[in-house]
Amino acid sequence: MTWKRVATALVLIPVVVGLVLFAPTWVVAVATAMVTVLALWEYFALGEAIGHRAYRAWTIICALLIIFAQWRVAQNEVNGLFKSEYPISSDFYLLSRGPFTLVDTLILYVLGLTILTLLTRRPLVESLPAAGISSSSLLLIALPLSFAVRLQAKSIGGPIMLLFALVITWAGDTTAYFAGRAIGKHPLAPHISPKKTWEGSVGSMVGSLVVAWGFHYWIRIPIGHLVVMAVIGNVAGQMGDLLESAYKRSAGVKDSGGLLPGHGGVLDRIDALILCIPVIWYYVVLVNPGIN
Repeated sequence: MTWKRVATALVLIPVVVGLVLFAPTWVVAVATAMVTVLALWEYFALGEAIGHRAYRAWTIICALLIIFAQWRVAQNEVNGLFKSEYPISSDFYLLSRGPFTLVDTLILYVLGLTILTLLTRRPLVESLPAAGISSSSLLLIALPLSFAVRLQAKSIGGPIMLLFALVITWAGDTTAYFAGRAIGKHPLAPHISPKKTWEGSVGSMVGSLVVAWGFHYWIRIPIGHLVVMAVIGNVAGQMGDLLESAYKRSAGVKDSGGLLPGHGGVLDRIDALILCIPVIWYYVVLVNPGIN
């Protein structure tokens, strides 16, 4: 199992790093869209395992529109369409201005979900589960993951900060895995994931902090900011990991899929990133650590 994990990582990591650092934002948006669709498909399969059939096509269409909306916002920011000393007001303005905005997409999704619910030939007993699994997939996977596009597109330090989010997650996952296997004794959340331990969780944090220390020599951000981002990003990532474990436990499966040898499915591989990336994005936007 370990050699498969390592081999898969050796193939995927250089590709991902190259995309993040050197590809234009539209390519990152396309890659994010592909990963999102694969993750959604696995999430839908988890729902079907407990009898909750999602409106797959409509949800995927709106997930792609969300990523497109985030790409449009990123281009507007790069072009200086709207600037404000209050980042949240700028965000809301850009997310709700023009055609196919994020707000438009969410409203369109609700309208489409309503039509599907009223016109479907499915038994009425499936209406609420179908709406629930569909909506949750959009809010818990597609929306937070779409912030990878926003983060990479920042004109100053964006690609490096997205790479930072990726690497603290990868390092945290790796050190948690080996620390848990070597010295793990105290269960972290036995009702959700019996194999996860507090020792592994601490090892994950140490791995992320080591990455923060290493990045300090690459980018000119005060080490204090990097440490804070590593801590909150790691905590968010571990929460995302546990959340996905809860999904799988609810569905009675070990992995979300089998596309990635040694890692399981795409959702298994990105579960921590789903929460880590938006947390890093909002820290950069709200705190403004002075990226150079």
